[in-house]
Amino acid sequence: MSLNFHLIRHPVVQHKLTLMRQKGTSVTEFRALAREVAMLMSYEVTRNLPLTRKKIMTPMESMSAPVLKGEKMVLVPILRAGMGLLDGMLSIFPSARVAHIGIYRDHRTLEPVEYYFKASKTLKGRDLILMDPMLATGNSAVAATDRLKGAKPRSIRFMCLVAAPEGVRCFQRHHPDIPVYAAALDRKLNSHGYILPGLGDAGDRIFGTI
Repeated sequence: MSLNFHLIRHPVVQHKLTLMRQKGTSVTEFRALAREVAMLMSYEVTRNLPLTRKKIMTPMESMSAPVLKGEKMVLVPILRAGMGLLDGMLSIFPSARVAHIGIYRDHRTLEPVEYYFKASKTLKGRDLILMDPMLATGNSAVAATDRLKGAKPRSIRFMCLVAAPEGVRCFQRHHPDIPVYAAALDRKLNSHGYILPGLGDAGDRIFGTI
């Protein structure tokens, strides 16, 4: 894989992802685990955010302390499954802005179809984290990134739980400058574009529409 693909191997992330993969995991458990894994992954996804210094007063004395540099972060879940990662990220970045991109995969062509986009007018110069539990064919992630790049953000990061090699190659062929963070790189896609071994349809398992 490319140097711009980052596999998060933390043991707690891996343990919780295994629980998510299990067929018998309930909707309640799956939803909670998605939130927890997203929260844990956030530390690695944001490791290289730029810092600046701010003069503050502690109870003891004044000091120059590090703070995040620039405008507030924007979290961008790809609807609908990406919403399952949003709460975990907001628990770490409660003041982040949230934009939404609605994209579904045509089950016949496997091509992305955009049906919704809502974001503030202030994406320019901001750090964006695009989120989707699965990076399968890569087509939806590519389409979403195309749309976000048009807003001239300072940076974009793509975060997923499980990626397929085909999806990583597709995404990085179109956007080699965008880092991808995943908790697992699975074996391959099946003939229907689902990841193997994967964890099933993440949206269905998060929202109980199986």
